[in-house]
Amino acid sequence: MSESRLSFKEMCAKFDVTPRTLRYYEYIELLQPEKEGRARFYGPREVARMTLILRGRRFGFSLEEIRQWLLIYRQKGTRPQLEAWLKLADRQLDALGAQIAELEAAKADLKALRATAEEELAKLPEE
Repeated sequence: MSESRLSFKEMCAKFDVTPRTLRYYEYIELLQPEKEGRARFYGPREVARMTLILRGRRFGFSLEEIRQWLLIYRQKGTRPQLEAWLKLADRQLDALGAQIAELEAAKADLKALRATAEEELAKLPEE
């Protein structure tokens, strides 16, 4: 193995993804490994892209949104890519805020229901 390239297996291990995931990311053109025969090798560019892909997934972006965002850099450069990123980030921050509010409401409802059940249980005779 070259220090600047990872094999397919090493890439899977480094990012803790399945071979199927890695092949799919290649299929939808998120990654473009070097190919030597049937072997695939991932250089620093692909490692950086994989880091961005997994970070984007963690933040809740779709693979298509990530693909389009990465494509902007190749077609238009850094400024348009960063401008697009800010719009995506703002939209996702709003969505995450809404999800947090929904979870907080569900948590409060569950706590209230639990307290009611606990009160009801206390009123029942011991068996």
